[in-house]
Amino acid sequence: MALTVIIVTALLARLAPDWVGEEGKPRPAYAFVNLGYSFLAAAGGGYVTAWASAANPQIHVLVLGIVVLAMGALSALQSRGKQPAWYALTLLALMPLGVLAGGLLRLRVMGIL
Repeated sequence: MALTVIIVTALLARLAPDWVGEEGKPRPAYAFVNLGYSFLAAAGGGYVTAWASAANPQIHVLVLGIVVLAMGALSALQSRGKQPAWYALTLLALMPLGVLAGGLLRLRVMGIL
């Protein structure tokens, strides 16, 4: 998940630096795109976690969601004042939801849901 976000963010910063904006002050359009691909990366992480867990995919996806939430909270605290509050809070809520969405999608594919 993190590697996907890092790569896409680096590519956007390199290919469209004016669109991305300054560090700590992303342009609104870029912030929404970033939220979108971060959600998709989290969903991919949840899907892969459920796929890799043969024994109990629900528990593993839930644990990943909790870890992502905890790491997001630490990141939001660390970036306080460096990013808009709405962005940090939205990212904090969106990432665990993405993990759960990806996990639920995999459970549906497996026929569990």
